[in-house]
Amino acid sequence: MNSLWILSCLAFISTVYGCGVPAIPPVISSYSRIVNGVEAVPHSWPWQVSLQGATGFHFCGGSLINEWWVLSAAHCNVRTSHHVVLGEHNHSADTEDIQVLRIDKVFKHPMFSSVSLGYDIVLIKLASPAQLNAHVSPVCVAETSDNFAGRMTCVTTGWGLTRHNAPGTSPVLQQVSLPLLTNDECKRYWGAMITKTMICAGASGISPCMGDSGGPLVCKTSGAWTLVGIVSWGSSRCSTSTPGVYALVTELHSWINQTITANKVLL
Repeated sequence: MNSLWILSCLAFISTVYGCGVPAIPPVISSYSRIVNGVEAVPHSWPWQVSLQGATGFHFCGGSLINEWWVLSAAHCNVRTSHHVVLGEHNHSADTEDIQVLRIDKVFKHPMFSSVSLGYDIVLIKLASPAQLNAHVSPVCVAETSDNFAGRMTCVTTGWGLTRHNAPGTSPVLQQVSLPLLTNDECKRYWGAMITKTMICAGASGISPCMGDSGGPLVCKTSGAWTLVGIVSWGSSRCSTSTPGVYALVTELHSWINQTITANKVLL
C-alpha cells in the first residue's frame, strides 16, 4: 500500500477526530459522589485506555495521545506481553466494538523512582495504529508552558476500586470531577514527598483508587480536554479527604516529545 496514501488517511482521521474533543460529549456533575465517582457516559472519554494482561485482567489505565502512542504510569510496570484495549466502557460486556492492540515498545522515564514515585510516566508504542472513530480518539497533551491553577476543576476517569476494600475493580468506567491543588497546598498533606514532577487534586470527598493508576487527569481549556496529570499515588485506603497525586505532564512534556521523535513510526 502506498505510504503517502496511508499518511494522507491518518492526517484526515486526525482532523476529523481532533485531540480532546469527544464525539460523544461527557456529562460532568460538579463534585459528585474511582471512590465516590459516577458512571461515565459510555465512550465519552475516547482516549481512555485499559491496560490488560493476557487473561483480560485490567490492571492500569492510560491515555491515547495519537494513533501510535499511549501514556501511562511507570509504576504500572507495563510489558510488551500486555495489551492496550481501546473503545471499552463495560469490562463485563462482550458486545462492545473494542480494539485490542499489541505493544511494540515500552519507554519508562529514566529518572523514575519506585521509592519516591517521581517521574512516574511511561510511553507505550503500539505495534499497529489505533483506528480512530467516535469511540476512540486522542486527548490533547499539556505543553511545558501551560499553567493549570489551583482550584481549577478537572476530571479523572478509570475502572479502579470504588472503595479501598472492594472485592474487585468497577466493571464500568467511572468519572469524577475534582479540584486541582497547588503544590504548597498539597504539601500540607504529603510534605516533602511532593516534587516538581507531581500535581495534586481532590481532598474534596472523592479519590482515585487501586486500578485507576496510569489513567488521565484532564482539564478543559479552549474547548478541548487536555491531559494534565497521570494517576500516580495517594492514600493506601483511598481516603476522600486526602488529595491524589499525579505525574505532572507539563514537567514531562519535553521527554514525551523527545521519546516520540526518536522512535518515529516508519511506514
